[in-house]
Amino acid sequence: MLVASSLSKRFPVGRPRLFARARRPLLHAVDRVSLAIGAGETVGLVGESGCGKTTLTRMLARLIDPTEGRILFGGEDLAAIPAARFARHPARAAIQMVFQDAEGSINPRFTAFEAIAAPLRRLRGLRGAALAASVERAAERCGLPKELLGRFPHQLSGGQKARVGIARAIATEPTLLILDEPTSALDVSVQVVILHLLAELRRALGMSYLFVSHDLNVVRLICDRVAVMYLGRIVEEGPAEAVFRSPAHPYTRALVDSIAIPGQKRAGARIRLTGDPQSPIDPDPEACRFHGRCPRGEALCGRAAPPEVSPAPGRRALCHFPLLEPG
Repeated sequence: MLVASSLSKRFPVGRPRLFARARRPLLHAVDRVSLAIGAGETVGLVGESGCGKTTLTRMLARLIDPTEGRILFGGEDLAAIPAARFARHPARAAIQMVFQDAEGSINPRFTAFEAIAAPLRRLRGLRGAALAASVERAAERCGLPKELLGRFPHQLSGGQKARVGIARAIATEPTLLILDEPTSALDVSVQVVILHLLAELRRALGMSYLFVSHDLNVVRLICDRVAVMYLGRIVEEGPAEAVFRSPAHPYTRALVDSIAIPGQKRAGARIRLTGDPQSPIDPDPEACRFHGRCPRGEALCGRAAPPEVSPAPGRRALCHFPLLEPG
């Protein structure tokens, strides 16, 4: 349904110097990322803080412009449409986003009804009774009682604000929903309820999800495929169960080893990462981004970019020395 090809986002660093001939350093937030999302599929995006997950999702949602690359959606390259103009593009209704901070993403001057109604007015042109009916239908789908629609954000609980954010996103009946850690700010008990809600909405409405999360247990539970990011690049991708059961990239293995399983003792040695991450500012294109922290790294990794390998059908990893055996 959506295919991103060689997407990159680079930010200039520091102040421009008057009459300086040298170009400004560039922070490579996302670097040559390719990712596909199928119809009705849930793709998980994982990686440590600062790896570029949010920047990637904001490009896919067309909230910011990529430096280079393509985003094919419905046969059209959305990357060629400036983000400022995309707000009124027909595809805007088809790609919606649920933000990490439910409270911060809702206008404090809007009631819950007005927050859900805003995209319907702008993108669907609804007014009057048709607008009210659509808002109430979206709220009902998200388990938000009708009597709460007149309340302002400060009058709602964390879970209720999360439901408002989800109802606003699904009100236009999108085909792709991008979820940027939608449960990270919620209590554990509320997280479970919201995750069940998202699973039910996906089945009922047939949407595709791009699900960004730090909680690997949640990703393993609800995602069909998973993509692992490290310093702006996707270092491994494949079916979620296969990637978690038998990681091919050492970084993925380290993430999987960090998953806590209550009541179970981990068998075998864990991969522990040492050293500091490389700087994302003008990184060496002829070196592996994971070099210096990788327990399997050799001199080759510091002087040659890792090749893309396919340890199994439907899987890919960027590594000179992939883990090809289970465990």
